[in-house]
Amino acid sequence: MTVFTASRHPVLVEAFEHAALRGTAGKIALVAAGSLALTLSAKLAIPFYPVPMSFQTLVVLVLGVAFGPRLAVAAVLFYLMQGAAGLPVFAGSPERGVGLAYMTGPTGGFLVGFVFAAATTGWLARRGWSRSVPGMALAMAAGTVALYVPGILWLGFLIGWDKPVLEYGLWPFLYGDALKLAIAAIAAPAAWRVVDRMR
Repeated sequence: MTVFTASRHPVLVEAFEHAALRGTAGKIALVAAGSLALTLSAKLAIPFYPVPMSFQTLVVLVLGVAFGPRLAVAAVLFYLMQGAAGLPVFAGSPERGVGLAYMTGPTGGFLVGFVFAAATTGWLARRGWSRSVPGMALAMAAGTVALYVPGILWLGFLIGWDKPVLEYGLWPFLYGDALKLAIAAIAAPAAWRVVDRMR
């Protein structure tokens, strides 16, 4: 299968899904599960160089691959709605604030970027990019760019472009993002091989 294809492909959740997940209730359950995964990943970080590595960006991108663009975006929006309502679902909350005050802070652009990232990887997964290591790596890279662009733009607007914006919002996270990209690039095609053998 070529990496670049315009045809519509199933995403992982459609390959694994039980009949109960095909209706509206099943889709709501998936959106809730995706939102919960985002919340849990926001609270989880491991020591890494040069900053602790959070798994939230990995979850955002993998949601797109596993759910497809519509359900993945719905899960991210549901997560953001909970945060806007004041629930402590974000990284560092409630210590660093909650609600709209948190969302308009330095990480606000990255939260918006979650939506674009999930949509990007989901759209590419629909075109079969998650079935090969090169395709998945490119999908993850595209999703990462979609996440960082609004994040960096908002951070620059907030703190001023006379500050070293990239040193605050990009360079420290590249090593961790490269590792997460490699993990996903290997894991997603492996999951598809398992699915194909089960059929």
